[in-house]
Amino acid sequence: MIELPEPPRLSVPSTTLKTSYLVGEQADMKHRGSDASWLKAASLDFDAFVAERTGVRERWGVASELFWFASGEYYLGSLVIRHELTDDEGGGHIGYHVVYPWQRQGHATRMLKQALVKCAGLGIERALLTVAPHNAASIAVVRRNGGVEDRINSEGEMRFWIDTASA
Repeated sequence: MIELPEPPRLSVPSTTLKTSYLVGEQADMKHRGSDASWLKAASLDFDAFVAERTGVRERWGVASELFWFASGEYYLGSLVIRHELTDDEGGGHIGYHVVYPWQRQGHATRMLKQALVKCAGLGIERALLTVAPHNAASIAVVRRNGGVEDRINSEGEMRFWIDTASA
């Protein structure tokens, strides 16, 4: 296993992570059997790619912010915080993923913990997360961070609420 140079943290997207980001996302897409063609445009103009993902932007009809989870030169995953819920509450406040090479090492748990602190700073007292019922790893991550199951939403996903003050 690679020894990381420092504890990973959420940070704004950065051009300094170009190679690690592109390799990590490509490995993740291949592992999932997903289309990775979007990475071509990102690789050709990474500065513009990063610029489009930096700062508070309207996504899904609400203000949201994208973060990368990284340690030094190593990109480990991405996380988005929606500053408010969408009308249908689909996706909740926080969405995250750890790229395949870095999965099952506790990074998602630490990433979500840091996101809950950011949510508290935004005045979000209870964060909603939604998880596919077959995603046991993500369910465990949410529960480790204090997630309390609510119900199944209209998209068939499990809903969990987390008190951000406990983060």
